[in-house]
Amino acid sequence: MKTWINLTAVALFLASTPLAAQTSMSGGTGGSAAVGGTSASTVGTGGTSTSPTGTGSSIAAGGSAAAANGKAQSGTHVNQGNGPVLNSNTRAQAHDGGTFSRSQTRTKVKAGEDVQSTTRTMSHEPGSKPVKSTTSIGR
Repeated sequence: MKTWINLTAVALFLASTPLAAQTSMSGGTGGSAAVGGTSASTVGTGGTSTSPTGTGSSIAAGGSAAAANGKAQSGTHVNQGNGPVLNSNTRAQAHDGGTFSRSQTRTKVKAGEDVQSTTRTMSHEPGSKPVKSTTSIGR
């Protein structure tokens, strides 16, 4: 009988104790532009999770560019901002004479709070209007 009473007391205690919730969020954007013999693509993604044992965050980014007869370059910069913030900035561009394609993705992760990402792309061929695109998540 003693064991049953102890188990009942434990069950009542657990039922009255709120459990700490785990929250997590993730997201990212990416895009590409291409015209003539040029192309450029970028992507950025991040995530954050909070549990009773702590908060963790991650961020990743990358890009590539190609030109059939011109020049192409890409680069990614990732750093820790002020406080619990991770930032990434990726750019890629390719050009062949006056024809070019470019893409840029910026991603920001605030630990336990928010994930934001924006990708902008543009391509242009002489004699025509530039083609532009923007994709965003977060604020």
